[in-house]
Amino acid sequence: MKRVALICAAALSLSAAGDARAAHAYAQFGDIKNLPGFTHFAWVNPQAPKGGEISLVPPTRLTNFDKFNPFTLKGAAAPGLGALVFETLLTGTMDEPTTAYGLLAEDVDVAEDRLSVTFRLNPKARFQDGSPVTAADVKHTFDTLMSKQAAPQYRVVFGDVRQAVVTGLLSVRFEFRHASAELPLLVGGLPVFSAAWGAGKPFSEVVTEQPIASGPYKIGRMNFGRDISYDRDPNYWARDLNVRRGMFNFDRIHFRIYKDNTAQTEAFKAGEFDYIQVFSARDWARAYTGRKFANGELVRAHLKAKNAGDFQGWLINTRRDKFKDVRVREALGLAMDYEWMNRQLFYNSYTRVRGFFSASDFEAKALPDGDELAILQSIRDKLPAKVFDEPVPLPPTTTPPGSLRANLRKARDLLQAAGWTYREGALRNAKGEAFTLEYLDGGGGDRVFTPFLQALAKLGIEARYRRADFALIQKRWDVFDFDWTTQRIRGTESPGSELLDRFGSKSADTQGSANMTGVRDPAVDVLLQKAVGATTRPELVAALRALDRVLRHGHYVIPQWYAEGFRVAYRGGRFGQPATAPLYYQPEDWVLRTWWRKR
Repeated sequence: MKRVALICAAALSLSAAGDARAAHAYAQFGDIKNLPGFTHFAWVNPQAPKGGEISLVPPTRLTNFDKFNPFTLKGAAAPGLGALVFETLLTGTMDEPTTAYGLLAEDVDVAEDRLSVTFRLNPKARFQDGSPVTAADVKHTFDTLMSKQAAPQYRVVFGDVRQAVVTGLLSVRFEFRHASAELPLLVGGLPVFSAAWGAGKPFSEVVTEQPIASGPYKIGRMNFGRDISYDRDPNYWARDLNVRRGMFNFDRIHFRIYKDNTAQTEAFKAGEFDYIQVFSARDWARAYTGRKFANGELVRAHLKAKNAGDFQGWLINTRRDKFKDVRVREALGLAMDYEWMNRQLFYNSYTRVRGFFSASDFEAKALPDGDELAILQSIRDKLPAKVFDEPVPLPPTTTPPGSLRANLRKARDLLQAAGWTYREGALRNAKGEAFTLEYLDGGGGDRVFTPFLQALAKLGIEARYRRADFALIQKRWDVFDFDWTTQRIRGTESPGSELLDRFGSKSADTQGSANMTGVRDPAVDVLLQKAVGATTRPELVAALRALDRVLRHGHYVIPQWYAEGFRVAYRGGRFGQPATAPLYYQPEDWVLRTWWRKR
């Protein structure tokens, strides 16, 4: 479930400032579509048959897995664990980005001062070993994730939650350090597991023990590190619950892992698995064609959605001294010829990423005005004048009258102003040190990075391409041991506390955090708190536009590209789909939650 915080809205007529009441759902800004007693979500088929299986590949670059605990820092967790095995107190819906409904919790009550929220658990909720889900399990989960035995990002995300208090066998209260519109649903997104999981071992040592959770699937057959199956639990406690009706219809879900895209593509054509999301424009245009697609044995589809655009870019590690000057970072971005790449490599299938919230209400544009300007004015002493005087930076272009040559000349001037000049065959600083950089990638990016590398060479920069296994990349990411790397972050209609981990100063030196670029800016910290503390959507929009603007002026990343919609392929004739598609979704979630096997 997306980490969004929602204020209590038991009735649609209540405003954000209205009295808190026990409710079947929460809406951050008071907009609940499904009233109490609703039977199912509109984007499912409540009569979908159960049975059969589906095989697919992880949508990430995972090439191995070595643990069943997705909450610790070290290692790579098996694909599918979070979505299929673990459940949360509340669950999101693919039609309402800032609304969630009761799952493990059947009732939620926000205190009048909004400094606490109490969840009453569904008495039918059971873990997969048959034991009841209790308030003590919820508190144990929270306390465990807040400890140093778990990955550090949980201590950031839940940092404004003071404590969890058991108030009854099935009742637990979360107390907050300050009132916030987001915090009640932030804790509603807590993934709950049994206190018996790991049998008293230190949580960091709970690695291959099968989770004791409450989700619809249990871990089944597997070839450790290569593939894994999940078997539907016939005793799943929530199978008839309104927020689960028509969902999780396959008896078995099987994930296969391949070392490279070519092997994966050929395996799909050979029938080794049923469904795949395709991220490579070249593969989509050249490999996903042929007789099997023409006769319907295989189907390729371009799915539409109203999702905000994804963020994808080359991330610059500002912990390195050579990247600390914003002029250097801006200069590096000028060496990228996106228009050539899109034309020659991507079949003109992508849209350029402009900032951190592309194609959403939160994207900064032109000069600041209105509520956004008012927020920026309140921290003017922490901001450079260009934030107010210059339009928000857009990625450089080579579309005529622009050109790569002109961009490289501008880059040269910026580098010189930052103390880097070309001499003795290389770009050097005042100490005579040559400017070198290493690009860390999991494979497949060499053809994209090569023309970029050639342009950087014209500036005197020696750039190296380092390809590594995903497990090694993850280890280096965790300790921020890289110059450049690439990351894709799914677009969201409700950004929230996860931004603290991605851009907050406290996360800059926290190993395993999402602050890959090392942002450490007092102005950014203030804007993050304003975004997280927003009580109305206009407040959230203004705060995030200001955040987007400040980050883009900081040139922490070199924006890449995103696809509008999703490219997927699957076996024809095997699967049924609901008549109504959701508005906001990721294709794998939609498939695993709502499709069913026809034959």
